[in-house]
Amino acid sequence: MAEPAGIAQDGEDAGGDGAVPHGGDGVGGGTPAAVDLTAPPGRPGAPRRKRRGRTTAAALAVLAVLGAGAVTALDLVADDGSSDGSARDERPPNTGKVTRQDLRDVETAAGELGYGTTTDVTSRLGGTVTALPKAGDRIARGKPLYAVDDAPVTLMYGSLPAYRALKSGVEGADVRQLEVNLHALGHRGFTVDDEFTEATADAVRAWQEDLGVAETGAVDLGRVVFAPGEVRVDALEAEKGGGLQPGAKVLSYTGTAKAVTVELEAEDLRLAKKGATVDVALPDDSRARGRIEEVSTVIEPATGQDQEAQTKVEVVVALQGAKAQKAADAYVMAAVDVDFVAETREDVLTVPVAALLALAEGGFGVEVVKGGASSYVPVTAGMFAQGRVEVSGPGIAEGTSVGMPE
Repeated sequence: MAEPAGIAQDGEDAGGDGAVPHGGDGVGGGTPAAVDLTAPPGRPGAPRRKRRGRTTAAALAVLAVLGAGAVTALDLVADDGSSDGSARDERPPNTGKVTRQDLRDVETAAGELGYGTTTDVTSRLGGTVTALPKAGDRIARGKPLYAVDDAPVTLMYGSLPAYRALKSGVEGADVRQLEVNLHALGHRGFTVDDEFTEATADAVRAWQEDLGVAETGAVDLGRVVFAPGEVRVDALEAEKGGGLQPGAKVLSYTGTAKAVTVELEAEDLRLAKKGATVDVALPDDSRARGRIEEVSTVIEPATGQDQEAQTKVEVVVALQGAKAQKAADAYVMAAVDVDFVAETREDVLTVPVAALLALAEGGFGVEVVKGGASSYVPVTAGMFAQGRVEVSGPGIAEGTSVGMPE
C-alpha cells in the first residue's frame, strides 16, 4: 500500500541509521514515509504525531495537472510510529465527510451588458437619404428603416438577405419569405409558397398602396431589408440629405432584447458551447440566467510592427425570461460577470480538497477515520471544483469520515 510522503524536520536524520523498520500486516494503507523519533516528555521512546506540513512544489504541479488550478495547497502527512498497514490509534485533528454530489467546474469571464451583436445595413440603392430613424429607435415588421428619394426602405422578418428583385415568375425561398410577411401584414388572396404568382403581385400592390408608393406589383432590390425580428437602431452611418451609393452603410442595428457580449481567449473556446446555460451577475449583485446564442471568431489586427494579430472568441449570451430582461433594463450598458460551466460530473463521491494526501509511492490518498483509529487509503482523484475533489477507491463510500488538517 502506498504511503504518505513525509517532510524532514530540523534536527532529524533523513538517512537510514535513524529509520524505524516498517512492520505490521493490517489493511487500509501504508505507514508515513517520515518518522519522528523524538519522545515527548513522560513517554520515553513513544512516537508523537507530527503536524501536517506545507505543500511541496512537486505535489502542486501534479494537482495543477489533475485539477486545472482548483487546488492551492496539498497537505503532506508524516506519522511517527504506525506500523506498515496498521490502523493508527490516534485521530486526526479534524475530520470531513465523503459526500455524493454533482461537481461543476465554473469559470468566470467579464462581459458587457447591451443588446448583443450589431449588424450593418448597406444600401442597395443610389439616391438621396430623405429620412432616418434615431439611435435607440425600435422598428417592427412593415415599418420603414429609412427612406431614399422619398420612398421607404421597409423592414421585414426573415433570415435570408434580399439579393434580387421579386416579381411575377420568380421562384425560391426568398419569395416564400416575402409572402409570409405580406400575410402577417394583413394581405391575403395568395398561397404562401415559393412561387411569385399574379396573386402575389396583387398582394404586393395592396402593400405598396399602404406605403404610398408606386403600385408596381414587384419589389425592387433594396426596398426591403430582412432581419430576424424587431430591431433596435444602434448607430447611424448616413446623414439626412446626403447622397447614397449602392454598398454604402446607412445604419447598424441590434435585437431589442438585452444580451451580454463576452470576449474570450482562443484557448477558452471550450467554454462557449452554443445553447449552453450560463449565470450572469448584474451590477446590483442580482443574478440572471442566460443562454449562449452566438459564438464567433474575431481577428483583432496588430496595432504595431512588433505585434501579431490576435484571435478572440466572441460570445453573445441572451438573458432568459421576462424577469431577467426586466432586471437588465435598469442598465443601458454595464460590466457584468458571466459564469461558464466548463465541466460537470454528476453523482460522484467527493472529499474536501484539504483531505487529499500525497503518497510516498506516488498518487494520492486520504486518511479514513473509523472509531478512535485511522488508516491511509489510496484513491484515484478526478475533477476538482467547489473546494472539493472527486475520489474513488476501495473503502471509499458516502458518509466515510476522512482526516483534515488543523
